Amino acid sequence: MEIIRASEIGAYVYCARAWWLNRVVEIEPEGRERRAQGTLLHTQHGHTVTFSQMLLLLAIGLFFAGVALAVISMLP
Repeated sequence: MEIIRASEIGAYVYCARAWWLNRVVEIEPEGRERRAQGTLLHTQHGHTVTFSQMLLLLAIGLFFAGVALAVISMLP
């Protein structure tokens, strides 16, 4: 019994002919290098987004710390 992965079902729904060529005839689609480069760029972008979210959280934390210090300094 052959196992068909969920990603293969998605590939089949997108283009049955391409799925057949890849799965049955074992012909790889062109552009493997471009897809690998795109995957790398998406990974790098994901790291950039994660880093910017961390900086935003740090900025919010520093803002509230500054507000708390300002309030404390105004207390008698």
